[in-house]
Amino acid sequence: MPSRRVVPFTALLASVLALAACSSASVPELRASSPVIYVSSHRQPRDVLNCLEDKLPSVSTSKLGSASELLVGPNAWLVTLTPSQYGSTVKVQKSSADYGGLPEPEMRFDIARCTT
Repeated sequence: MPSRRVVPFTALLASVLALAACSSASVPELRASSPVIYVSSHRQPRDVLNCLEDKLPSVSTSKLGSASELLVGPNAWLVTLTPSQYGSTVKVQKSSADYGGLPEPEMRFDIARCTT
């Protein structure tokens, strides 16, 4: 009898996981998208990174060469911080999927607060 319950549950779980995978962009897709925000800052990348980690929800960070990347939400936003001669360059790319956890105006506000 328990196997009759397992099969529908397994099918439901597989469907939910498939939908979740379709709803978020991959990191390479985010990197290929046009930047929504592209700014220079006199602040060092590490300072901007620390500030954004405090302000943004569900952030994961990684290094890509000399650049630092912050992935925000379920692959909803990609923030790339690159060292420059005068501080850092900040590039923000947005997924085509709708992520209500961080609207664009709030992202712009947090970027402005952390880069000035």
